[in-house]
Amino acid sequence: MKGGWGHWGGGPLDRAAAGLHPAYFSLVMATGIVSLAAWVQGFAAIARAMLWLNVAFFAALWGLTLLRLMLHPVRLIADLHDHTRGVGFFTTVAASCVLGSQALLIQDAPGAAWGLWVVGAVLWVVLTYTIFTALTVKSVKPSLADGITGGWLLSVVATQSVSVLATHLAGGAGTFEPGHPMGGAHREGLLLVALLFWLGGAMLYVWIISLIFYRYAFFPFRPSDLAPPYWINMGAMAISTLAGATLVLAGRESPLVRDLLPFIKGATLLFWATATWWIPMLLILGVWRHVVQKFPLRYDPLYWGAVFPLGMYSVATARMAGLGDPGAAEGWVPGAMDLPLLRDLPAAFFFASLAAWALALAGMVHHVVTSGGRAPRA
Repeated sequence: MKGGWGHWGGGPLDRAAAGLHPAYFSLVMATGIVSLAAWVQGFAAIARAMLWLNVAFFAALWGLTLLRLMLHPVRLIADLHDHTRGVGFFTTVAASCVLGSQALLIQDAPGAAWGLWVVGAVLWVVLTYTIFTALTVKSVKPSLADGITGGWLLSVVATQSVSVLATHLAGGAGTFEPGHPMGGAHREGLLLVALLFWLGGAMLYVWIISLIFYRYAFFPFRPSDLAPPYWINMGAMAISTLAGATLVLAGRESPLVRDLLPFIKGATLLFWATATWWIPMLLILGVWRHVVQKFPLRYDPLYWGAVFPLGMYSVATARMAGLGDPGAAEGWVPGAMDLPLLRDLPAAFFFASLAAWALALAGMVHHVVTSGGRAPRA
């Protein structure tokens, strides 16, 4: 192959772009939420270091994606039409919004946060209606057992990530003086968008988790079927908890949110309880997969989708239940509901998520060094 982009052909970048999994942006999601969990726990240096590392990850992944679009468009389009890989593109939405939340909360960069939210919202619209339309109208489809995975719930995570960042931005918009372009009605508009995305994401979870649970209970289940994205069963509910709690905290002065506070609080607690229910179940299934069935544990980019829920559970619990020591002077940071009995959970899951992130990063570095850019085996 000569001319044009031919000088990339067969090189490490070309191989990396060709084999890039659509869900690889879960690397940014995982790094971003662990960074935010560190920030919530008071580890500012870790949080900021992970923010700048995440900027590099985000830029590198978009570079590889654009390279893939130019050099391997057929592969990219085929992924969009694939029942198991297509939903992975939703990680681009969540990655953009999680990085936007990092920019706003850790770096105090509202301009960057706004830009990333717009990117995330536009991607959400394009991908939601492109992917689900493509999967609906394709003539040859897999069976439910082969076509549904926990990765489908990335569509829920993407939806709720748009809601979370919109609420954070609305909280900032509320500080503008009267007459400012982002004051008043604009703040209410953002909160309405956040509320609608939160509700829509919750309904989407009900539809998809019903199919996943049906697949669990009524179809044969092999160790290879229990891919890491099944942790998104929990992560989708954790981010729904965070979205609800953030709405409560940012919208107390909003007439729209204030009228719905009992409903939002009740639904948020329901989402947290559902996320909590999944944790022992997923741990048991993980032991069954790797200990009982002796399924090999090797690096897979999809493992980032298992790191993200752990960090998200930490942040969501802190935002919902409060943080710190309620018995100490100025030692308690109120949450959406103030549940001091849960005060130790955010720290425990932060350290668990940090350890999981470090292990996944070590696996990724080892794979890159030893494989020369080849995609890991599925």
